[in-house]
Amino acid sequence: MRIRLIFNADDFGLHARVNEAVERAHEQGVLTAASLMVGSPGMDEAVAIAHRTPSLAVGLHLVLTDGVPVLPAARIAALVQKNGRFRDDMAGLGLALAVSREARAEMAAEIAAQFARFAETGLRADHINAHKHFHLHPLIGAAALRAARAAGFPAMRVPHEIGGPVLQNAWCRVMRATGLPAPDRVVGLRWSGAFTAERVLAALRRIPAGVSEFYFHPATSNDVPGGAPGYRYTDELAALIDPRVIEAVRHIPRGGYAAMLRA
Repeated sequence: MRIRLIFNADDFGLHARVNEAVERAHEQGVLTAASLMVGSPGMDEAVAIAHRTPSLAVGLHLVLTDGVPVLPAARIAALVQKNGRFRDDMAGLGLALAVSREARAEMAAEIAAQFARFAETGLRADHINAHKHFHLHPLIGAAALRAARAAGFPAMRVPHEIGGPVLQNAWCRVMRATGLPAPDRVVGLRWSGAFTAERVLAALRRIPAGVSEFYFHPATSNDVPGGAPGYRYTDELAALIDPRVIEAVRHIPRGGYAAMLRA
């Protein structure tokens, strides 16, 4: 089995600075896919970029924390803060979903709305994943999987990383066995927000056979509105367009989730 690579950017649509970086990293570098936040301010611009760049595979970046919902806040009161944004306390929200039927119904409605918003873009669905990997929560993961299957999504991210947390990797094996087709591993989780060219090159030298997703958050500045404090967004963009990285993967098959999982 040969090596196949997915170079994916999360948070597509978060802001114009992210959108610009995604387009540049695809046209000038190694980026092959991006995950779209359909409720974020830069969503319309991101969709326009995707339509004029059909070689960029685009999936849904499901957001249920630290972001903007698609449904009105009044319809999903258990999921949002007073400012109308999703709750940031992932543990607290996860507990609420476990004990409240109403919260679970609101969560399912918001997930359905995000899938519907993605469908409205007219883009071909390449994959599904979730902001901050919240689909690791069993209830969120199950609801997202049902919606993804109904919408015809062909693949999903399972955030399994070699050397990653033991319990997380064990749960990822369950997700892979019961969910949609997924890459064999994700590379860069431990360096989220700081996946530099040197780290990419080091990972490429020891990557095993199979499908590996390299996971990035590129932007053209480090002060992205709504972004994560301390993330080195520009360093991740630099990694994706670094000539050494481009040369290192020149002869390795690359693409979106669906294409690499079919190969």
